[in-house]
Amino acid sequence: MAERPVIEGSAPERSADWAEAAVREHAHVEMASREEQVLERIDRARRARPRLREENITLSHGAGGKATQTLIQAVFLDAFRNPLLEPLDDGARLSIDGASLAFTTDSYVVSPLFFPGGDIGDLAVNGTVNDLAVSGAEPLHLSAGFILEEGFPVADLKRIVASMRVAAEVAGVQIVTGDTKVVQRGKADGCYINTAGVGAIRRPLGGEVRPGDAILVSGPIGEHGVTVMLARGELDIESDVTSDTAPLNGLVATLMDACGEGVRRMRDATRGGVATILNEVAADAGVAVVVEEDAFPVRPDVRGACELLGIDPLYVACEGRMVAIVSGDVADEALAALRSHPLGAGAALVGRIKDDPPGLVLLKTAFGGTRIVDLLVGDPLPRIC
Repeated sequence: MAERPVIEGSAPERSADWAEAAVREHAHVEMASREEQVLERIDRARRARPRLREENITLSHGAGGKATQTLIQAVFLDAFRNPLLEPLDDGARLSIDGASLAFTTDSYVVSPLFFPGGDIGDLAVNGTVNDLAVSGAEPLHLSAGFILEEGFPVADLKRIVASMRVAAEVAGVQIVTGDTKVVQRGKADGCYINTAGVGAIRRPLGGEVRPGDAILVSGPIGEHGVTVMLARGELDIESDVTSDTAPLNGLVATLMDACGEGVRRMRDATRGGVATILNEVAADAGVAVVVEEDAFPVRPDVRGACELLGIDPLYVACEGRMVAIVSGDVADEALAALRSHPLGAGAALVGRIKDDPPGLVLLKTAFGGTRIVDLLVGDPLPRIC
């Protein structure tokens, strides 16, 4: 209870003022109690064993948000559980004959296949290169598996393969094995691609995320997801926004050179966007993630498209941006290192890691309020990667 206020004036006036102060204090205590109860309910829900309630797969199971995490934990992790899989990072870290390696795989079903700034080919190479890079590995070799629909134009396939060749050259990797399957007309949507990759881990990351660490994003967010949605032509919106698809291994190397083990963790912000990554960090490390809405770089046309679509840019996928958690001691050096690289010119420090409340992401809004940023529910932008 707060100290009893000192109120001057006549006895009736003092009584009325004291009653008003007591009501305000009671309301404040009730509000604090309700907030605490809400946070406790959220924490219990997060810790509950995930159960897949749906009988059929929906698009939201592939969106990277809450449904995807439930599917992975209730079906795949439950069946395949092992120490290498359990961290559910972008790539598994392996030790083979004394060599430290990272191994990852990803599949690409984007529609349309060609969009401003890229296509399914360079997306497939860059995505796997980025999963290896943010695992702390130097990407080396990739595989490429194609599922083609009967009737798919050979000219389009050659265009996609040419994009993959260029993307591999830019990233400094080789595509060394692959596979091709053709399915009947109407059984696919032209072309799907799976890529897997291995890389060498030469430098360790700096351990667990902890309070005081800084949260950085490497550039404007949401460009890839908005670009693909506008390329479908369903929204009747004109914009010059292009996909940010790009290989991040050079940017990661620059950051690691500058900060070494001061870099705690990195993730590329693909499905589910930045919000999903921040939630994963908060849950895995048992910390609070506190970010500033105004600090996130977002292009005006991306923000405008998101407002028309009714979605938050924090949930929109990127294919050439990453989130880096670094020690607070090296935050300035890390930000300068990112900005020194062409792919990190728009980098920003967007928040800090705190002690409390553990497991939650809190966003300080532009209007001075604070709200919880939860995992993505549903799939507002399907098949964007």
